[in-house]
Amino acid sequence: MSKEIERKFLVANLPDLSKAKKAVVRQGYLTAPDDSTELRLRQKNDAYFLTLKGVGGLVRVEREAEITADQFETFWPETEGRRVEKIRYTAQLQDGLVFELDVFAGDLAPLCLVEVEFTSQDQATRYVPPDWFGTDVTDDTRYKNKTMAINGVPD
Repeated sequence: MSKEIERKFLVANLPDLSKAKKAVVRQGYLTAPDDSTELRLRQKNDAYFLTLKGVGGLVRVEREAEITADQFETFWPETEGRRVEKIRYTAQLQDGLVFELDVFAGDLAPLCLVEVEFTSQDQATRYVPPDWFGTDVTDDTRYKNKTMAINGVPD
């Protein structure tokens, strides 16, 4: 079973992103707002994915399959009202871990969130983030992309 172990933070100050990889992302959710499992369509530059994410904060099930552009476009209309647009910057931190920083567009602008994935739950709980990271929102369900796609930026 594929598991994702990650922590998510608000961004206190944007770092230098000049060496980061940049991807334009649009994603929409096929599952109902009250469904605890997420079924997501994602376009990341010219690649398309169908992703299932289970319940959880720090650790949760994640399964992903690449799909064709035609398959993506077939289901995309069903995500109306449950969509997110963002620019994702990916780079390495000084400690060797990789961060993914999302700069949201549309109704979620100017929100910025940063995520770091880990190989173990112990590594995740011991992690000390750099100064430019803000509040840890890993367990705050208001900052899940699906929740924000439906409800907007948390108050």
